[in-house]
Amino acid sequence: MFRCGIAYPRCRWILPLLLLFAIIFDIIAIAAQSGWVEDENAKSHYASMWDQCRGRNDVWNCKSLMEFSWAQAVAALMIIGLIILIVAFIISCVALCCSLNIMLLPLIGALLLIVAIFQIIALIIYPVKFNEQIFEGNYNYTWAYGFGWGATIIVIGCTILFCCLPRYEDNLSGLAKTKYIYQSA
Repeated sequence: MFRCGIAYPRCRWILPLLLLFAIIFDIIAIAAQSGWVEDENAKSHYASMWDQCRGRNDVWNCKSLMEFSWAQAVAALMIIGLIILIVAFIISCVALCCSLNIMLLPLIGALLLIVAIFQIIALIIYPVKFNEQIFEGNYNYTWAYGFGWGATIIVIGCTILFCCLPRYEDNLSGLAKTKYIYQSA
């Protein structure tokens, strides 16, 4: 006999793990020195969240992007989002892993919504202002910029889950009977 059902108690461990992955992705995006944007053809220009560099081979001339207010805003939004994400992760570990505290789940969802808004704004400001002020040809957005979007997508998904989970308190605690999606004879 084969049975297939949803094991809600596993969500208690999976959701904090997803938030941990979002934290790791954010740290990679923020700390990446190889750049968020690089020149398509000559590989002679790249820019990270913090600075832009021009040159070839081992000779690079780097200038800080922090002299631009838009770059400061992007850095601030990403770092504040990361800090709020870490707080949400700690609260989720307390709410789901240590003991089941359903009252904290909407708070975590609200914190994650704020993180998603901050990061979406930052990840949209960067390419718009880069193209407006620094753009000099064809550029590709790199894996570091992609990690920023990856973290944001995970946060959006977790926001939805944390807002919906209070409806399934009995299922999360293991008190509800398992409902099977598929059951063969």
